[in-house]
Amino acid sequence: MPGYVSKSPESSTVTSSTGTLPPEAASFYREVLLLLNQHGLRYAVAGAFALQKYTGIWRLTKDLDLFLKSEDVPAALEYLQQQNFRCETPDPVWLSKAFRGEYFVDLISGMSNAVIVVDDSWLGRAQPAIIAGVESQILAPEDLLASKLFVTRRERFDGGDIAHIIYRTQGKLEWQRILDLAGEHWEMLLWTLILFRYTYPAHSDFVPTGLWQDLLSRFANLVENPDPEAPFRGSLVDENIFSIDVKDWGLKDVQSTYRARQIRKHATRIPAASDRARKAGSQE
Repeated sequence: MPGYVSKSPESSTVTSSTGTLPPEAASFYREVLLLLNQHGLRYAVAGAFALQKYTGIWRLTKDLDLFLKSEDVPAALEYLQQQNFRCETPDPVWLSKAFRGEYFVDLISGMSNAVIVVDDSWLGRAQPAIIAGVESQILAPEDLLASKLFVTRRERFDGGDIAHIIYRTQGKLEWQRILDLAGEHWEMLLWTLILFRYTYPAHSDFVPTGLWQDLLSRFANLVENPDPEAPFRGSLVDENIFSIDVKDWGLKDVQSTYRARQIRKHATRIPAASDRARKAGSQE
């Protein structure tokens, strides 16, 4: 498979958010980040801070999105609980939360459908940044883009964010990395690229010609040679919009397969949080 690599955006230098944080939010974010730094937990800031870095778009939110590996989540929660944060895990496949007052932090280890999972490569590619006055790491633009491929719900759609990332970086992205993260779900990438082309018709060259040709030829081949055994994948897009397909029409819920696989990995890989905390404490 050919590599689709062009110059990366100027994102390797340390940056600071230009948005104005309320003092309470800045204090909350600073405490969380300092705590994780103190205990040596690897993470990458995503959400509003990452979007602002690569697009200039600033969104004031009451949450801090942190991407980290699933096996590091229990220790992060324990450290936060020790500092009187209220913690919970709404979905063990991908999301835990820590609250204080009206602000909270999302500890994210992948996508809710379990198609995309955070691993060492995400953290190794993170860019240095200053968040709320703390030396931190921010998600690489390619990984930020990939993390939004399946945010396609009725109540939230991140296709616009993807278009903005491509437009504001002028497509100077490591496209092979994005393609690798999309994997067998490359049609979701193609879908967002078509949206980008429709939105910015004068800038289709921001996506490498070779990538256009590769994805479009793959797509044409699938259309010309349909697989009658291909599984229904609506639940990967949105399990609510496509719930009737599963509940009433008898189609298989493929998302449950992905999520069950990830839960099994959690059961075999994640040590007890207290064990990780004690181990980390003994090394300090």
